[in-house]
Amino acid sequence: MKNNFSILVAAVLAFTLTYCGSKKAETQTEDYGTPDETAAPVQAVDLIAQGEALVKASDCKTCHHATNKLIGPSHTDVAKKYEFTAANVTYLAKKIIEGGTGVWGEIPMSPHPDLSQIDAEKMARYVLSLDGEKEH
Repeated sequence: MKNNFSILVAAVLAFTLTYCGSKKAETQTEDYGTPDETAAPVQAVDLIAQGEALVKASDCKTCHHATNKLIGPSHTDVAKKYEFTAANVTYLAKKIIEGGTGVWGEIPMSPHPDLSQIDAEKMARYVLSLDGEKEH
C-alpha cells in the first residue's frame, strides 16, 4: 500500500512539473466579432443616453410618456412623426426650450428656457431614437 501511494505521489508530481513547466505562456486573444456597420457610433449612443437621463430628470413626464399619450403626445409618436435628422433635432430642441402650440393640438407645451441648446438637443435625440431610427 505504501508503495502504491509513493508511485501515485510521484506520478502526480511528475505530471504537474511537466504540464506546468513545459508549456510556453499562451497569448490570450478575445474575439470581438466583425464590426457591425449598422451600429450607431459611440458618440451618438452617448448623446442619446445623456438625453434619456435629462428627460427622466425633467418635468417632461408630467405631460409626456414614452409610449402613451398623456396631455401631450407620447415620445414614440413624436419619433414617428419626425425623421431623425440634424435639422429636426435642432427644431425639436427649439420647441423644448421655447414651448409651442398647434402641432399636436391646442394645449400648449410649456417652455423650458433654463435648458441649454446642447441639453435640449440631447433630449431631442433621445426622443427621436425611440422608434428605432438612427440619426442621418
